[in-house]
Amino acid sequence: MSASTFHVERTPTYDPMLRAALSPLGRSGFGSPSVKATVPKELVHRVSAAEVFLTDWQRHDDTHFSVTAQWPDDHGFFTHVTGDHHDPLICVETIRQLGILLGHAEFGLPLGHQYLMWELSIIIHQPEQLRIRQAPTSLDIDVTFTEVKRRAGKLSKIVYEVAVRRDGHLVATGRACSTCTSPAVYERLRPPHALQADHRPLPLTAPVAPQRVGRLSPTDVVLSPTAEPNRWQLRVDTLHPVLFDHPLDHVPGMLLVEGARQAAAATLGRSDFLPLGIDSDFKRYVEFDVPCVIEAERLYSDTPGADEAVRVTGHQNGDIAFTAIVTAAAYS
Repeated sequence: MSASTFHVERTPTYDPMLRAALSPLGRSGFGSPSVKATVPKELVHRVSAAEVFLTDWQRHDDTHFSVTAQWPDDHGFFTHVTGDHHDPLICVETIRQLGILLGHAEFGLPLGHQYLMWELSIIIHQPEQLRIRQAPTSLDIDVTFTEVKRRAGKLSKIVYEVAVRRDGHLVATGRACSTCTSPAVYERLRPPHALQADHRPLPLTAPVAPQRVGRLSPTDVVLSPTAEPNRWQLRVDTLHPVLFDHPLDHVPGMLLVEGARQAAAATLGRSDFLPLGIDSDFKRYVEFDVPCVIEAERLYSDTPGADEAVRVTGHQNGDIAFTAIVTAAAYS
């Protein structure tokens, strides 16, 4: 992951009393292997406490933080099809959550403001560290903010990089970029009908066979077949308990990442592959009342034994809505 230049327009305001009130444990409990309590779910924009993976955080300076997380050993969605590994997408979701947490708790973004994700990437360095053991997986995460911007005194953009460790072993590194908007600005950005209470998604389409895309249940499949190879319609189930933990007016980024992973599995013909990298770029909102077409292209390398890669692109209304590169270890 390339280094980036740090830029901050205004030093974040840090309130230790606020941090103590929000943290479930306070500083004395940081890093404890027996941690089970999570941070307040409101701070990561979740409704179900079961979908909160962060347990505590600690500030080192204006741009460096440590965060602890815990992954359950039996999550209903973020579990690899073989059942013996955590799905790497639980790490992606953890990285997404910690940006929201620190934006609210350390950079002062008011609750109710929106995060708009533009980039989200992850590289798995030691896949064996994703193996599920007899107890929940405890993680230590180093977070470095490489860009922090404010507008009118409010947080407007963050870019951060992370290193995720388990028992001292590097599991993954990642990077994310998001912008932040007030409710009033968000309303101006969205089409009026998308914010109406009666806004409805397209009728739910039939899923691809789960075994083709690395899933056990058809309810977790986010692709529907089309007549063309390596081309699908995005399947948006707004009642999914994890991908739609709370009501939304557009398709969430994690559903798009899941769609990219499933498209890669189908393209490679390896439903049980473990993604080693996902590099996602979100270009615009994906609406759930208009079809979104997912296309996948296998990328070939001239280097023997090189990782396999698939480029996934989402199109809506003739425009590219998102892209992702998904990599996997070479098939042996």
